[in-house]
Amino acid sequence: MTKWIGGATLGILALLLVGVMAGKAMRPSEPAPVELASVDAPGAPAGATAEATPSPSPTTDDPFVIKRVLPITGPIKYGEWHWDDEGVPDGPLVMTVDLDARVLSVFRGGYEIGATAVMLGTDNHPTPLGVFPILSKERHNVSEKYGDAPMPWTLRLTWDGIAIHGGSEVERGFASHGCIGTPNEFVSRLFAIAKKGDKVIITRGQTTGVGGSLAS
Repeated sequence: MTKWIGGATLGILALLLVGVMAGKAMRPSEPAPVELASVDAPGAPAGATAEATPSPSPTTDDPFVIKRVLPITGPIKYGEWHWDDEGVPDGPLVMTVDLDARVLSVFRGGYEIGATAVMLGTDNHPTPLGVFPILSKERHNVSEKYGDAPMPWTLRLTWDGIAIHGGSEVERGFASHGCIGTPNEFVSRLFAIAKKGDKVIITRGQTTGVGGSLAS
């Protein structure tokens, strides 16, 4: 059984997933917002000038084998999140973001332990495709670009402003300047276990299944 994951970049990015248990129906994508009323800083206007998409970090050939996906029924709605790490052994942490499904998944040792709907960038300020290591962790970060807006639990992916963070309105009609905005309850759990160097794979609309071997 397949499930939605993200797309590829530079012709070598691996498949990844955000879906349901093998043998169940594939999790549908949540429709993209029609109106964009906010950016990383809640209430700020979306910019009209395109910014250059950051270059992803080089990929590696390390396999990322999917051993479990969470048994989530139906699409993950805005504001919804799931977390279940009970009994999951220690292992490398890998996060995946599917731009089409608008979902972030967290895998530990190949086991999906968390999934949430996220707020993403716009065409003018896109969330970049690629494989990104976490560069830094900033518990009480604020945005210097957007009026000192709070961005708690920041996991920085690029030095020019792309990050996973909380403090966002993850609702239909809201967008970011390229960051991955997540519910505070979810990102606080992710922040607690994530380390510098952990991989975040951002792709678009591909599928794979449990047992698949993915490059991370």
